[in-house]
Amino acid sequence: MSRYVAQQSWDEAPHLSESQTAELWASIPAYQRDARSRGFPSLGSGAIFPILESDITCEPFPIPNYYARCYGFDVGWNWSVAIFAAIDRENDKVFLYDEYVRSQAEPAIHAAAIRARGDWIPGVIDPAAKGRSQNDGTKLLEAYSDLGLLLAPADNSVEAGIMTVWERMSDGRLKIFSTLHHLLSEIRIYRRDERGKVVKRNDHGVDAMRYLIMSGLQHATTKPVPQRDDYDRHFADASRSPITGY
Repeated sequence: MSRYVAQQSWDEAPHLSESQTAELWASIPAYQRDARSRGFPSLGSGAIFPILESDITCEPFPIPNYYARCYGFDVGWNWSVAIFAAIDRENDKVFLYDEYVRSQAEPAIHAAAIRARGDWIPGVIDPAAKGRSQNDGTKLLEAYSDLGLLLAPADNSVEAGIMTVWERMSDGRLKIFSTLHHLLSEIRIYRRDERGKVVKRNDHGVDAMRYLIMSGLQHATTKPVPQRDDYDRHFADASRSPITGY
């Protein structure tokens, strides 16, 4: 017997009146509203970021040149994910605006894709993640640096990182572009088990975000401005003939 699963929202349920919808909305905890009203898969009490998705997302907008940028990079054979941020330092707000997601590719492939988004953008990577030894992690960081990435080691404090991300989400200092579908899908199912431990599955994007918020912001920089060659204006002798040079 075949099965078919469809995702539907309350707007597609004609039997629900406006007053019934409002009553249901008021009775549901904030972090469950997207799951129940829009059909997004998410968790209940085990969710690590129990917040309404619409409170942490925003529509994409052109990034001003004065916003500093950086990225967090989580490396694995099954999945490698880089999350890019633009920082409004004046208002201490972080906007996650782009993501790179790819499975089973060589470092040169990942590095080329990340450099294409701006080879001047610095990033942070956790060299000790995914069971690597510190020695192997150091070699990994060096390998990506040799491929042209501007990388620094990330702080991989899990609980402190979760708390720091959660604080920014809660007070509006962290926003995610609605186009980052992979990251948002991970946030919806990012959870703890019955013993309170973080479930380490399908979390490459979340980990990259955590590295970024914990360590990347201090390395963030603005896009370099090309310097105009002012040699002629400063050093040319206006009394000389433009033809002969004498």
